[in-house]
Formats: sequence, C-alpha cells, structure tokens
Amino acid sequence: MSSKARVILVTGAAGGIGGACADLLLHEGKRVCAADLKPFHDDDVHDDATDTLLLQKLDVSDQASCRAVVAATVERFGRLDGLIHMAGVHSDHDWRHLEPEEFNKLLSINVTGTFLMAKAAAEAMRKTGGGAIVLTSSGSVNLSGHGGEVSSCPAFVTSKAAVIGLVGALARSFAPLHIRVNAVSPGATDTAMMAHYDEKAVRRLSRRTLAGRIGSASEIARVASFLVSDAASYIDGQVIAVNGGETHES
Repeated sequence: MSSKARVILVTGAAGGIGGACADLLLHEGKRVCAADLKPFHDDDVHDDATDTLLLQKLDVSDQASCRAVVAATVERFGRLDGLIHMAGVHSDHDWRHLEPEEFNKLLSINVTGTFLMAKAAAEAMRKTGGGAIVLTSSGSVNLSGHGGEVSSCPAFVTSKAAVIGLVGALARSFAPLHIRVNAVSPGATDTAMMAHYDEKAVRRLSRRTLAGRIGSASEIARVASFLVSDAASYIDGQVIAVNGGETHES
C-alpha cells in the first residue's frame, strides 16, 4: 500500500495541535479519522476531502468509545495504519487549589485515556501487519510546573510524565506486532490553551526558548506526521522534544 493511501486516526482533532495534524495529513494525501469530544466546526468538514476524512465523537476515558472510533475508522477505510493521540486536558491549579477530583480527572483522561486509545488502535493494527502510534507528553515535565500563571499544575505534569513511561512500556509490548510507539513533547505552543495569556506571559515563555518564541501547532504536527511515517521506521520508544530549545530559565 502506498504511503498516500495510509489511514491515520487523530484524536483531539477539533482544534489545536490535533487539528493541525489532521489538516497536514489530509494535505499529504492520507485518509484521516479526526476524533474529538468537542464538536467540529463547519470549516473542519473539508468539502474537498469527503472521501478521505471521517469525523467522530470520542471520549478517550471510555474504553467502549475508543474501540468504537477505531471500528468506525476500519469500517470506513478498511484498515488503520497510524494513531496520533493529541487528546487531553490541562490545568494550572497550584497544589493548594488542586482537589482530588480534578487530579483524578486529569489522570483518567491523560493517562488511562492514552492507554485505552493506544490499546484499541493496536488491536486493529495487528490484524494488518503493524503500524505506528504517536502519543503526547509535555515539556512541562522537564520544567516541573507548580501551577499558576504560565505554569502547568502538578496533576498535569504527573499525567504527562506517566505518558513517558507508557511510551517505553507500549513500545516493548507492541514490538512483536510491528507497531512502533513514540511521543512528541511540545513546549509552549500557540493554541487555544494559551488564549488567556497576556503579552507579558507570552514574552516570558518565549525567553525560555533558544528560538526566542513559542511554537506553532503546525510545527508540532510536522514532527508527529514524520513519526507516524515510514521515514521514522527506525525510531521506536522515543519521546521527541519539540520546544525551540526550551530551558528552565525564564
């Protein structure tokens, strides 16, 4: 099967990095299932891609929902070759304001949901000889966010650190099935998650990078697209930082 005929499932695809991934893959000629819990806007329909795009509602914290989206993808396109899993939730509450309910919600979506989505995808990929999975960690793991302005909370940092461990475990588990598992670890990226940041906060984040700016969703998407392609056939079990040279300094 040619690379252009490949089928990629993208979660968190109603906007942000996930939306950028879906747009890029369609531009490259892939067939895409774009899935999200949030509704898609009319301009996400891609009238010129009706034969190559499937939109699905997805709750990653629910195993039945994950399996249903994979099944719908296979039913529509005949197979599943890749998963780019961008779905997740964020919080900037510091430890004093972080309640157990919110902590557990982040873990159920960002960790358990990541496992459930990868598991459902792998079950389909093994039937057609393998594939590639790209998960999502975060640069906040290295920066040790404590919550508050321009800082991820302990629950978010914990959840994204867990994804790093999951990448290694799943890469080893899925290797006999010829399924590669990697992750991208984005730094500060210009998405709706940063919409409430003022100019001062953006400048502070920019100063933490060697590039002197925050990233764009399309820059993260290009790395995710690479990792799910044959060009990355010898990359497995890795977490790739895409952060403009982000450091601890602010």
